[in-house]
Amino acid sequence: MPLQPTIFALSLKDYMLPCLNKQLFGLDCPGCGMQRSVDLLFHGEFLAAFQMYPAIYPIIMLLFFLSTTFFVKLKYAQQIKMVLMLLVAGTIIVSYILKMNNLFN
Repeated sequence: MPLQPTIFALSLKDYMLPCLNKQLFGLDCPGCGMQRSVDLLFHGEFLAAFQMYPAIYPIIMLLFFLSTTFFVKLKYAQQIKMVLMLLVAGTIIVSYILKMNNLFN
């Protein structure tokens, strides 16, 4: 019997953690959507990942930068890291405010 090649799609849906804030209070937390966004990225749905959680790309940029600074020392690494962290925090805050504004209006 010949071997048949198969493609297994990595799906995180069975392993996603529930949002405690949403279970207790019925409202999304600022991190709601991140796990689903990562799952969408793994499936190549880049626009849907951004729409699900807009801070996913700044977070990826920050993680990439932090991982490369272990190997490459940059002169302005501290300033770049601070700018990226502010970008991530700002994106999370703005997207959460917009999400709550759309929910309550």
